[in-house]
Amino acid sequence: MPKILVADPIAQEGVDLLSSRAQVDVKIGLKPEELLEILPEYDALVVRSETKVTAEAIRAGKRLQVIARAGIGVDNIDLEAATSAGIAVVNAPTGNTVAAAEHTMALMLALARNIPDAHHSVKGGEWRRSAFMGIEVRNKTLGIAGLGRVGTEVARRAQSFGMRLLGYDPFVSPDYALRLGVELMPLDALLAESDFITLHTPLTDSTQHMIGARQLSLIKPGARLINVARGELIDEDALLEALNGDRLAGAALDVFAKEPPGDNPLLSHPKVVATPHLGASTEEAQREVAIEAAEQVLAVLDGSPARNTVNAPFVTPEVHSVLAPYVRVAGVLGKLLTSLAEGQFVGVTVRYEGEIAEHDTAILKAAVLAGLLGAVSGEHVNLINAPILAQQRGLSVTEERNPAAQEYTSILTATLETTGQPITLAGTSMRDETHIVKVNDYWLDIVPSTPYLLFVDNQDQPGSIGAVGTVAGRHNINISFMEVGRLSLRGRAMMILGLDDPIPPAVLEEIKALPQIYDARLVTL
Repeated sequence: MPKILVADPIAQEGVDLLSSRAQVDVKIGLKPEELLEILPEYDALVVRSETKVTAEAIRAGKRLQVIARAGIGVDNIDLEAATSAGIAVVNAPTGNTVAAAEHTMALMLALARNIPDAHHSVKGGEWRRSAFMGIEVRNKTLGIAGLGRVGTEVARRAQSFGMRLLGYDPFVSPDYALRLGVELMPLDALLAESDFITLHTPLTDSTQHMIGARQLSLIKPGARLINVARGELIDEDALLEALNGDRLAGAALDVFAKEPPGDNPLLSHPKVVATPHLGASTEEAQREVAIEAAEQVLAVLDGSPARNTVNAPFVTPEVHSVLAPYVRVAGVLGKLLTSLAEGQFVGVTVRYEGEIAEHDTAILKAAVLAGLLGAVSGEHVNLINAPILAQQRGLSVTEERNPAAQEYTSILTATLETTGQPITLAGTSMRDETHIVKVNDYWLDIVPSTPYLLFVDNQDQPGSIGAVGTVAGRHNINISFMEVGRLSLRGRAMMILGLDDPIPPAVLEEIKALPQIYDARLVTL
């Protein structure tokens, strides 16, 4: 029987499941040197957040096939070292979904009915019923920012309360939202119409401080804000100012930018309900997380794919020489599509032409989806779970193939359908480099080797390139390369500039304001 080491506390149900098919040793509180000493004996390792699985530990675990994190985050595991060693890293992202959704509902009701203040008043010997007049949630509008697993469960529960549901999530399809009874809209509109606003987006560069001073100024007067996701989603200084200015009726916070929050003034504010990161703190959630992690471990040990593998899969030698370069191409295409898209995602079409079309292209489809969803998902998106996440978000995925490519030996084309204009990108691999060779109808050839790409939709006329370059130079933004694709002489064209420096929002607006420019988009690679 395989041997499994459980190095951090997990629910007994998880241990029992592992023990049904393996020899399990539970050894809690191991020092790093003690872990290194015993790891060579084990085929699997189960941890939570306490044990640090370093590259040194992974090298010591010469028999390890799988490392499981009984929870969502895997920051305490060296993913690169594990992947290099051929060790699967799995997690348990769904076990605490219901717990987080229920805690959201609990905080919403606590705000609506002034429960914490009323509790302390009664405990203090008072009986002031009129001081704690509340509101009903029935017939109120709930704005849900983020319709992933937790946001979806919140929507389902809020429906039973008779609430109107609004949603902001550019990365789910309108059909998916419709099935939830959620009306999709931009974030600004959601803020202006909602009586309660709850945040369930992942923390990324684009969502940090997604609720700041400007957004708080748009919120419907008397609204209440709830955050059971990540503290960094809210600008806490701006929130404090909004609470002091009487625009918000209250805020319920389970998470903070710094935890523990110390002397954060929000904690003592009379309009704030606060809990110590309890979103996943239920007996049921801990049990479900332990069972889910155990199931992943046993699947890997049985030689089956685990549904929540968070590191890259192995590419078989038979197809590696042909497909491996196009995995990189596919990932870049997906990431560019996300950055250039407008409107709600509806579906993706991936077309393979040439030599790559003669092989099993599942890994290329997964790479496109991983690039597409990687920047917008709170989970570790990889080649294994990307198709599952796309399905959960209601995205349709279509594949087309043609073994007879004309322009290149092989070419990969991805089209993203949205509620706005569809976007098509094509790429290939030459000299072991990724080349973007088509943007919509424009043929060109760029190697995305710089940190930033500026896509400029412009009128091809004298001075267009120079005007953009002048603005960049005036603001000390270095241009590494420039490529132009056009359909006709002096017609509409696509200009792509490789940049060594980011473009501040004000400078990007300056470029957009040039008379010959229709639009400009900055992409961070």
